[in-house]
Amino acid sequence: MIVAAAALVPGQASAQVSPRSPLLDLDRAELRSQIDSRYQSAVQATQASEIKRSADSRFVWAAEAKVQCGIALGYLKSGTRDEASINKCDGFSTRMAQASAPAPVAAAPAPAPGCGVDPSVSVFFDWNADAPLAEAQATVQQMVASRASCGWTRLAVTGHADRSGSDDYNVGISTRRANNIAAMLENAGVAVSDMTVSGKGESELKIETADGVREPMNRRVEISAQ
Repeated sequence: MIVAAAALVPGQASAQVSPRSPLLDLDRAELRSQIDSRYQSAVQATQASEIKRSADSRFVWAAEAKVQCGIALGYLKSGTRDEASINKCDGFSTRMAQASAPAPVAAAPAPAPGCGVDPSVSVFFDWNADAPLAEAQATVQQMVASRASCGWTRLAVTGHADRSGSDDYNVGISTRRANNIAAMLENAGVAVSDMTVSGKGESELKIETADGVREPMNRRVEISAQ
């Protein structure tokens, strides 16, 4: 039996109480099957080349779904139904499915030879975490390679936070996020003197939200060529 995931109102944040998922009404075997299916879909989405880019919100929801569905599966394997992770798994999976691909943009002027890449990328983070999602390493390596081929000399590494904490806390965690990504860039061969590292807290949101909202798209570090 396939059970439709509970719909989330666009713009709702994970900080709010997740709606009760109809998956909770299933028996244990069917529940585990449904959670595993959502987990596998999320894993595939985070690895899809057409989704794995900073401008595609499907990647962010897939990453969130992968984490929460993985937690729910872990509990189920130990014989426990963790309602919070099941609700979030179902909710994030729904948002992943509902999110659409970014609208096509007008063709840009022809780039210089060997440099047909975006000069800015984003790395995303779990809530209240300063360590990036696992996919960050590939993004950092991509930026380092682009820097070499495009001849960029300096990089701006700017950390951001959502609005779920105080102003001071968000400045601190956004700065730690930026420092961690800068360390990854340094390990990949970018000199510290070639980077400008800063934390903006919640002052430059990617998606506008009310205070207290845990918006995944706002928990990020932007790496930009200068």
